Amino acid sequence: MERRPVAVAPVVRAGLRRPATSSTAKGRRRWWRGVAALLVLSAGLSHGAEKVLVDLDIGDDIDDAFALALVLASPEFEVVGISTAWGDTALRVRLVKRLLHEAGRDDIPVAQGIVTTSTTVFSQARWARRRPDDGKPVPDAVDFLLDNVTRMPNSVTVLALGPMTNLAAARRRDPQRFARIGRIVMMGGSVRRGYGRTQYGPPGPAAIEYNVHADVAAAREVMQSGVPISLFPLDATRVQLDDVRRAELFARGTPMTDALTLLYHQWSAADQPWASAIPTLFDVVPVAATIDPTLCPTVPMHIAVRDDGSTVEAAGPPGVQACLASDGQRVLDLLMRRLVGDGSP
Repeated sequence: MERRPVAVAPVVRAGLRRPATSSTAKGRRRWWRGVAALLVLSAGLSHGAEKVLVDLDIGDDIDDAFALALVLASPEFEVVGISTAWGDTALRVRLVKRLLHEAGRDDIPVAQGIVTTSTTVFSQARWARRRPDDGKPVPDAVDFLLDNVTRMPNSVTVLALGPMTNLAAARRRDPQRFARIGRIVMMGGSVRRGYGRTQYGPPGPAAIEYNVHADVAAAREVMQSGVPISLFPLDATRVQLDDVRRAELFARGTPMTDALTLLYHQWSAADQPWASAIPTLFDVVPVAATIDPTLCPTVPMHIAVRDDGSTVEAAGPPGVQACLASDGQRVLDLLMRRLVGDGSP
């Protein structure tokens, strides 16, 4: 990963100027928000934060929201942008923008992915619609990805937490620029273990996983692209947020935890196949493992994507680094420290 020089931080701080006229409370609050944002930015740059672009289908299942909250709470990341994938990507943009606003991160650009047909319930649509459309132009997700990897070749990690539609389209549009992605961290597939109602019972057999099944051709194309891939299938991502942790998080009272609380209740009340009171945080695991790779060690594998969406071990040169078992308790501990505690590693 490319690292920014430590000398950048003093330059950023030197650019701070307190407004000559800050007599009003509103002006003072605006100035202090600017100070805080620049200090966070300079700290991230000087410590070589990993540049990440998050591509996700937030709004259906609840794990995307928790994963994005962890990204935003982690100084290890410099978020270059967020793009929405699958289904009603315009409404997903509104959801992301509202969540960013709650986090005080309106500075992060949001791009709209390719609109597709989806039969999955958009469980958090009401919360998303409460964010008025600001009328500002939203970049195209495919162009946004290619532009960023052109500006920062081999330096951008794509956190691919939804169907691979946007990524495959970017590769088809410009394979040379797509190859400049530093690596792809992908939640998808099922190698030896599949879904289950609880993480404590015996795991089910390998299953057809949603992100791959939604766009099989796209998943296969990305898997075969030659870009370094860290794969986090169902085998490693069935980590559930238990009642005790959930109650503590929802009682924290920050703008982000309040937003997660509302999103959770809309999700749990929706008429959906996965209806449950206990959320499974599939997408949190790859984010946590990008912060701390010891949470989910990987092994080289060759994965074939079959036409039915199944992902199987096959003969051939390794094309991915796959995690088949995570330390779920440590993943949850990291999430809780970042969202509820003092933010420590």
